[in-house]
Amino acid sequence: MGTISTQQLKRGIYIIYHEEPHMVVDFSFVSPGKGSAFYRTKMKSLYTGRVLEYTFKSGEKLEEVLVETTEGQYSYFDGENYVFIEPRTFEQYLVPTEIIGGDKIYLKEGLLYRLKFYDEKPVGITLPKSIACIVTETENSIKGDTVTGAMKNAVLDTGAKVLVPLFIKVGEEILISTDSGEYLSRKN
Repeated sequence: MGTISTQQLKRGIYIIYHEEPHMVVDFSFVSPGKGSAFYRTKMKSLYTGRVLEYTFKSGEKLEEVLVETTEGQYSYFDGENYVFIEPRTFEQYLVPTEIIGGDKIYLKEGLLYRLKFYDEKPVGITLPKSIACIVTETENSIKGDTVTGAMKNAVLDTGAKVLVPLFIKVGEEILISTDSGEYLSRKN
């Protein structure tokens, strides 16, 4: 464990707050006209999963937590946990639904994900920047409906709902961003 300054804060790093490990979910730098600058943060407890907000003074020292990272290939959901398999050793990792949360719509069988562990317990997952999905449902576009940039709703094979251009049809494979959940392009 090392010490970092508030200037080194970024999303996804792990710090000790009130003697408990937390992940920084969001932060913003505030420099008021009068007074000292500060960092407003949202942190998620690795033990309870509770998200809390706290304001750190600029330049304050924080203790960074080292989190172990392992690659795992998503295999299946067993009803309580998402099961990942380490491709070289075939070791299985069970990741509880609370840790995956809303990111479950970005899990595709066979894809590699980076799993994060603290005290040998899963505490997080890093998604790839984009994933390829197949459109399972979408509205038909009407001939002549060619407004530039027009979008329509689509449901993907992972259950994700996304806005896609009018020319996308059911069965097509598209790339979506895991950061924003938005359509990126057709997959060739």
